Amino acid sequence: MLTGKEDLTQSLIEAYLMEKGTMDFYADASVKALNDDARKMFGELSQWEHKHMDFIGYLYQSIYEDKDVIGFEKFTKKTDASVTEAGIPVKDLESKLEKHEFVDDMGALILALEIEGKAYSLYSKLAKSAVDRNAKVVFQEMSEQETKHIEYLKKIRQKLTEL
Repeated sequence: MLTGKEDLTQSLIEAYLMEKGTMDFYADASVKALNDDARKMFGELSQWEHKHMDFIGYLYQSIYEDKDVIGFEKFTKKTDASVTEAGIPVKDLESKLEKHEFVDDMGALILALEIEGKAYSLYSKLAKSAVDRNAKVVFQEMSEQETKHIEYLKKIRQKLTEL
């Protein structure tokens, strides 16, 4: 788990793993959701997390000027991400998902808002406490991306309350 004391390389690797854990969870949730709109929302969130992984991978590769592309590709294929960007273990979220059958969009939305809110808090905290200046910039960008996810989810919540 990230603390802010990592150098840039370690920060990117840890952030990548958290994004992967979140993407995997959202992909799983999109399959298990009973409601079509909830399934769609989780699918979109999973795609966004994949874009975050691509962004982090691009940063990693640009630092090493493609010297370690094969190593990074092997790393991305072999990694098993056990924690989400919210700092919540994937298995804890999966058990939460198993306990709740999402028959309505609001249950799915509340879970997604919890994940994205915690992710925003974590990245914001890391942006303030990171020792490495470049890592600060990465964490700031990631927190801004989480803000976009939260705004997206708030718009969905507004639509649901209007129905």
